[in-house]
Amino acid sequence: MKMKKIKFLILSCFVFLFFSCNNDDYQEIPADYPFDLVIPSNFPDVLQDVDNNYPTENGVALGRKLFYDARLSRDNTISCAFCHEQQNAFTHHGHDFSHGIDNLIGTRNTPAVQNMIFQSEYFYDGASNSIQMLSIVPIHNPVEMDENLSNIIAKLKQDSQYVRMFKGAFENEEITSANLLNALAQFMTVMISADSKYDKYVRNETGGSLTSQELQGLALFQNHCASCHSTDIFTDNSFRNNGLPINPNLNDLGRETVTGFPEDRYKFKVPSLRNVELTAPYMHDGRFGSLESVLNFYSNGVQNTQNLDPLMQQHQTPGIPLTQEEKEAIISFLKTLTDEKFINNPLFYHQT
Repeated sequence: MKMKKIKFLILSCFVFLFFSCNNDDYQEIPADYPFDLVIPSNFPDVLQDVDNNYPTENGVALGRKLFYDARLSRDNTISCAFCHEQQNAFTHHGHDFSHGIDNLIGTRNTPAVQNMIFQSEYFYDGASNSIQMLSIVPIHNPVEMDENLSNIIAKLKQDSQYVRMFKGAFENEEITSANLLNALAQFMTVMISADSKYDKYVRNETGGSLTSQELQGLALFQNHCASCHSTDIFTDNSFRNNGLPINPNLNDLGRETVTGFPEDRYKFKVPSLRNVELTAPYMHDGRFGSLESVLNFYSNGVQNTQNLDPLMQQHQTPGIPLTQEEKEAIISFLKTLTDEKFINNPLFYHQT
């Protein structure tokens, strides 16, 4: 999809006023009234087929309501937002693993939900490559939401508010599985984080002056980290083994779980580092509680496990040699990726 890249504007007055309206006003906007989706000028190309399910004002509002609705789970206790909290860039801050239905605990850390249309695969093992289909994974997962789409649709059809909202969001006016997934996808499509101090720096905007330590950290990051955490999305969308010691209690095979290929064993999706200051704990299994621990691992904890990425084998010992001063500078830079406007954006709030 080709879209004109212009300076990012997080909300227009119209959008704010619309989402402040009550649901009685909802159908006054045509179902196909497009959302003002603006791609940041410093971002790479969109990797999802947004034109196939272009966000509308009504579709985004419906998707937001669904995102916060626990009826998407079997016993009506777990919503998407239960594990994806806005104040933590839509992660489950402080939890090593995702939590789900019946107090069950998963085996992986909850990934961030942000800048989703710039990614080609989702989840640490790439279980989905479509923003329209990815919601099926947690919905069907027996330790997350443990529900099926047919049951969800039956629940929503009993809710007169949802009847109105689906009617106002889609041309066929129906509560269907496809429309449910499309609405959630539209909401995630507009969840763009691109107004951090770093963004202001690269776009030459007010508030984008970096300190000497932050600039040092940026240079070190570009030299040591940007091969994997590339572009201003800060991921190359690849799957790599970064040399984490294997957890014998989990023995998570990573990407191999999806592909079945031995060469994918212990490879996990390179996560975006956007808002990374807010998303601890880190790694696919949440084993590190701080950015300091992450950099200590890269400097002296990388193990030569099966399929270790070549980038981790460029020095005398596996990993990335870093001094304490260099680690502190990199962390200082990483904190410039925090986007306060995104995590406080009323467009993403839970609204009843």
